[in-house]
Amino acid sequence: MTTAKSGRPVSHPDPDQRASRPATPAFASLTSPYFPILVALFVGVMIISNITGTKGVLLFPSLSFDLGPLSVHGLVTDGAFYLFPLAYVLGDVISEVYGFRAMRRVIYSGFGVLLLASACFWLTIHLPAADFYDGQQAFETVAGVVPQFLLAGLSGYLVGEFLNSYVMVKMKERSGERRLWARLISSTIVGEFFDTLVFCSIAASALGISTWQDFVNYTVIGFVWKTLVEIVVMPITYAVVGRLKKAEPSYQEALTRIDSAG
Repeated sequence: MTTAKSGRPVSHPDPDQRASRPATPAFASLTSPYFPILVALFVGVMIISNITGTKGVLLFPSLSFDLGPLSVHGLVTDGAFYLFPLAYVLGDVISEVYGFRAMRRVIYSGFGVLLLASACFWLTIHLPAADFYDGQQAFETVAGVVPQFLLAGLSGYLVGEFLNSYVMVKMKERSGERRLWARLISSTIVGEFFDTLVFCSIAASALGISTWQDFVNYTVIGFVWKTLVEIVVMPITYAVVGRLKKAEPSYQEALTRIDSAG
């Protein structure tokens, strides 16, 4: 503490207190030309995943081991296993660069489009088939709307994506531009866990899963796979985030304001 010319004591902020204050996060403006591209990619991935996910897939059928309640005899998954994790990668990029409010708009947009797609599939299935059309049964099998699956998919999507974005942004508020890797891993674990848990809990009986062991297998394998995929592609996520931050003038302006204020 020092004394001003007026004779009054002047206190200086404690450096430790300054260091402990939450960092002000920088976010880009939604007027960016890149934002609509990311939204289109995100929604597209969700629609494609919901269609390809109707196929059951068995990977590594010779793989067999027991680990507590987990008994693995091949990896049972669905046709969206290679694509769906990209939705969380895109969600991380949008949340990191544009913020939670922007990602919330994207989530609502994706939810609306998925509902519209489901309604169109249902309507098309029930339209009278032409005499020459012999693919009705196949179309119903692939595009048929099972209410239980629809509820499971939409519920898991809302819970998982909201939590993923929330964790990303809240951690960024505390660390600023530092420790992006921690935000990516933490948000993925939280988002993917609750997404998988909610989806499997609702869809399990419709899939024919009737035992606790099968439910644990389906849930754990799905969660671990999705999380590992995002960790593996993290260098790509880092590169995309870094390039996008540099390309976004409004993000650079936000960083400049924060530096000036500090």
